[in-house]
Order: sequence, then structure tokens, then C-alpha cells
Amino acid sequence: MALTLDTYRLLGRSGLRVSPLALGTATFVTEWGWGAEEADARKLFDTYVERGGNFVDTAPTYTDGSAERLLGEFARDHRESLVLATKYTTLRRPGDPNSGGPHRKSLYASVEASLRQLGTDYLDLLLLHVWDFTTPVEEILRGLDDLVRQGKVRYVGMSNVPAWEISRMQAIADLRGWTPLIALQVEYSLIRRDAERDLIPMARELGLGVTPYSPLGGGVLSGKYRAAATDESTRRSFNAGLGMVTDRTLAIADVVSEVAAEAGHTPAQVALAWTLRNPGVTAPVVGARTPAQLEGNLGALDVEFTPDQLARLDEVSALDLGYPHDLLGSGHIRAVTRGDLEIEPRATPAGR
Repeated sequence: MALTLDTYRLLGRSGLRVSPLALGTATFVTEWGWGAEEADARKLFDTYVERGGNFVDTAPTYTDGSAERLLGEFARDHRESLVLATKYTTLRRPGDPNSGGPHRKSLYASVEASLRQLGTDYLDLLLLHVWDFTTPVEEILRGLDDLVRQGKVRYVGMSNVPAWEISRMQAIADLRGWTPLIALQVEYSLIRRDAERDLIPMARELGLGVTPYSPLGGGVLSGKYRAAATDESTRRSFNAGLGMVTDRTLAIADVVSEVAAEAGHTPAQVALAWTLRNPGVTAPVVGARTPAQLEGNLGALDVEFTPDQLARLDEVSALDLGYPHDLLGSGHIRAVTRGDLEIEPRATPAGR
């Protein structure tokens, strides 16, 4: 069934309603060498909101702070109807070690800066952006809980954090009556399915709505790098450095293009629609440099697959889950643990 931006979904174990595609703002203006000029950024925002979108993702250091400032200007007349998500932990002042990281000093300073830049007195969703293996989880959780109790933050979540740390934090929050985590932002696409090992199953079990970033694999799945193999743009070089432009990822992009031709959609729409089909995914974060690109991405809501098309996409992008998943899923282990008994899988807990 086709979706629309106002086919709202609940975000994790909460009553917060969000659009099935979130608008990413890392492309707002061009400080990083690519992106949309201010006038086009405004058109991106207006197009998304006019189509019924209400979920916008940003960060205080996206495009050196310009993304939050512009979003604050654009959202001024829509503030109450929008779900604004931002993050903290990335270094805000080079040379100052306490201007980044998950600790309380960084948390409070970053939130205050985001509130100023966004021109608002509260954040709908705050995500810890990058884990650093140094700050005690109790310090992080209590700091987040304090901000919620102060009314400066409504909901909290995690991004780029190991599954075992998130599981531990959710258990501690539940036991101590602190604000629970309701969202998880991870990299996830046909070329990066690693989150299927532990992160996405964990999120479903513990009540976190997943909002994948880079669902087009840095643009690789749009087919543009195959069409311009000699392109040496800043964005291509950046993604190549992250390991996104390889023989394997280009082969996946080829199958995406084949399915797109059969389905009458663009490769980008097919790649986004595949991500949306995962029952553990709430809202992929989509970015665009031009209004036309955004309109194209929103067309993913109309894509429907045949079983054969889904099988081909899954096969070409298949992920080796590794130990212990391969062992536990083997026929031998199933036989020695339950014999020939048929056991219904446990249902996902209510509200998650």
C-alpha cells in the first residue's frame, strides 16, 4: 500500500507521531563542499512540510552550524506542528576537548547552543550522536533525564552506539525510573546492512524507533557513480574514503537500477522503498540538494515490489550475520534445542 508523508507512525515506545520519511538537513547550504544554497534549502523545507511532513533531523555541527540556524528560521511559523530532532557530542570548538563528547558539560552546552540556533525553547528529540567509550552511562542517562524534567527536551535516543551499550542504558533507565530511549539512528541501506545483526533487532525488542541515515549509501544506490565513473567530486571522494564506492556496492546499485526500470521508478526511489519495508524501521532520513531531488525521493512512498524483485535485492546485498547468529540459525542447533517441535515466535511487545 502506498504511503504519504502524513501517514504518521509512532516513534518507538512512545506516542510521538512522525512521518515515514524524515527530512535531513546536512545538505542545507554548502560549507562542506556540496549542498543546497539557502533559497533551495528553503524550498526543500517548504516542499516537505506542504506534503504533510513533520519530522526534521539536524545537528549543531552540520554545515558548521548553518543547518540548525536555517532550520530555526524556516520552522518559526510551524514550530508546534514539527518534530525537530538534533544531536550532541561532535566537537563544536576545535582545540577544546570539553566542547564535544557525551559527558554532562558537553551535553548541557550543546543543548543550549541548539536551542539558540533553532530559535526554540525545547527540542522534540535529542540524540547522542557518536559514542566515545569514556563517559559513564549513568552520567549520560541522568543528564538526559534532567533535561527532560526541565522541559528543554521531550524525548531522547542514540546514534552510532554499540547495541550492548544501548541495551544496558535502556535497562538502567527502566530500573531507575529515568527517561527511556525511544529512537535509534543508524546507517542502513542495501549496501550497509550491518545494523541487521544486532542493532535493529535490539531496537524492536527494547522499544526504539529506527531512523536510518544514508539510506541511499551516500548516493551510490542512485546509480550516479556508475553513470559517472570518472567523477572526482568532493562528495564522491568523501564516500569512496568511507568504503561506499566499491565493486560490491556498484554491483548492488546495478540490480537496484534493473528493478527500478522494471517498476517504473528511479533507483533512488527503489533503494529508499526497500529500507522502508523493514518492519524495524520507522523513518529513513532523506537529504537532497535540489527540490527536484527531494520530490524524487518522496516518490519512494509509492513503490511496490514483486516477490522476485525483493528476492533479487536481498540476494545481491546479502549480509553474513556471523557468530552467534549463523550458529543459532542452523538446522543442527534448531534440532538439538527443540527437535521437530513447531514453536511460534514471540510477538513484539505491545506498543513497541
